[in-house]
Amino acid sequence: MRTRIQNGKEQIFCDWRHRWVRLTPEEWVRQQLLHRMVEQLGYPASLIAVEQAITVGDARKRCDAVVYNTLMQPLMLIECKAETVPLTQKTLDQAVTYNRKLHVPYILLTNGEHLIFVNGNNINPSGIPRYTDLLRCEQQ
Repeated sequence: MRTRIQNGKEQIFCDWRHRWVRLTPEEWVRQQLLHRMVEQLGYPASLIAVEQAITVGDARKRCDAVVYNTLMQPLMLIECKAETVPLTQKTLDQAVTYNRKLHVPYILLTNGEHLIFVNGNNINPSGIPRYTDLLRCEQQ
């Protein structure tokens, strides 16, 4: 990951948005997670959208990231928080609100230190499945 200082502010290059963005604690968590998913877990970078815009009621919102399947259907919603922000019911509620629009089968919550993977009504705090495993589960 590339970082730089521009006008006294630290920035990181977002490969998904193809531009430099402000390096906030939440952005650091997001970039670390997405790079790990691509480099270690086989997620195609081209099937991940960052800051995906959605409309919830009258409000415009942005999902931290959305992973798509090979048919370009939303597969997983990702909600990132800074390391200092605990993953609470409020975090899950935020993701569930976004999911009312996206209808994804999987939700991933992380603050960099902790991670929660939600598959339907099952909550798994142990890790992120490989991309091929998600596709296999989706086809069953």
